[in-house]
Amino acid sequence: MTKLEKIEEAVSALSKEELAAFRKWFAEYAGDEWDRQIEADIRAGRLDDLAAEAIADHRAGRTEPV
Repeated sequence: MTKLEKIEEAVSALSKEELAAFRKWFAEYAGDEWDRQIEADIRAGRLDDLAAEAIADHRAGRTEPV
């Protein structure tokens, strides 16, 4: 059995309360992982071109207030 299959089996066996707690924990974990990836991408310069394009569009008047 793979790790994923073991996790799926364990999650399937959780009570409603345990599943709710697991969902909350996983949402926080996934959010933190997303933040780490974005920060790494920024440090590596992978978003520089997108940022420059957005700034150029704004300066050219091609944006609208939210």
